[in-house]
Amino acid sequence: MGVALVTGASRGIGRAVAIGLAQDGFVVGVNYVHSESAAAAVIAEIKAAGGQAFSVGFDVSDESAVETAIKTFVAQAGGLDVLCNNAGIAIDGLAMRVSRQDWQHTLDVNLTGAFLCCKAASRALLKSPAGRIVNISSVVGEQGNAGQVSYAASKAGLIGLTRALAREYAARGVTVNCVSPGYIETEMTAAHLTGEKKSELLKRIPLGRVGTPEDVASAVRFLASPEASYITGQVVRVNGGLLM
Repeated sequence: MGVALVTGASRGIGRAVAIGLAQDGFVVGVNYVHSESAAAAVIAEIKAAGGQAFSVGFDVSDESAVETAIKTFVAQAGGLDVLCNNAGIAIDGLAMRVSRQDWQHTLDVNLTGAFLCCKAASRALLKSPAGRIVNISSVVGEQGNAGQVSYAASKAGLIGLTRALAREYAARGVTVNCVSPGYIETEMTAAHLTGEKKSELLKRIPLGRVGTPEDVASAVRFLASPEASYITGQVVRVNGGLLM
């Protein structure tokens, strides 16, 4: 069906996206920065199910590493049709206590990293007969959250990046969309959603449950499919009704 690259694909949402796209017939590049063994496990799972996958290790905030790795992967896989920018970090803290270093690091990974990947992949995507970019934002980027000022800013920035690129690439048939998850069961959220906090959160979610990585992956898979060819510049919310 094509070739896809998923950043931050060794765990959580990225893992579910990589496995889902492989199930849809894509040859998948599984990006990681630290968890080489976890990425290898994802690749093994994809291959065990009859799919194809490659390990693509690089730090999304390192421009030269991004350019080299994506160029190598495109040559190895024979092209690129889908880029899913999922890699992200969260360094929590109230605005008055957030250090400049933590602020910058969060934006470097979550926002600049997505931009660098889009830029490095653009030539290959523009050659694709059905190029797709799907950026993973967050409900926090849309409504804000106390104690997550840098994370919220970076995820809000992804929405602006998505809409600008959608306008730039539309003439070449490349769609650019954003998936905005609510609270999803991942390692990143597990530390925050404990006991009373989780109970209070569930009261605010009309569907009454926290989402799964597969819930988000389903939206990405749709946006990467031929059925979504007339959708671009949009934010698809996967949040159980938390934000309407």
